[in-house]
Amino acid sequence: MRFHLPALHHGGMDPAPALYMIRINGHLGATLLSAFPAMAPRRLGAHTVLTGLLDRSALYGVLAQIDALGLDLLEVRQLTPGRRSPEPGDSRSP
Repeated sequence: MRFHLPALHHGGMDPAPALYMIRINGHLGATLLSAFPAMAPRRLGAHTVLTGLLDRSALYGVLAQIDALGLDLLEVRQLTPGRRSPEPGDSRSP
């Protein structure tokens, strides 16, 4: 008989929201940006960076929306409070 161990958060609530930075290839127009109302957009070189406070469910929702729209996801990073979004080529971990 096969079995699996339950995940640590199984049956629990989402952990507290955290600040996330999501980098997408290309510049998103107003129509595409309207799909991400909880995120603050900015252009950074050839990319669009979305930043926002998300719990786990909201993060997965944003990632699913990016996939559904066929956008080219480049990076997802959880930011520590008080730290700015990393610039291109910034290899420091948050």
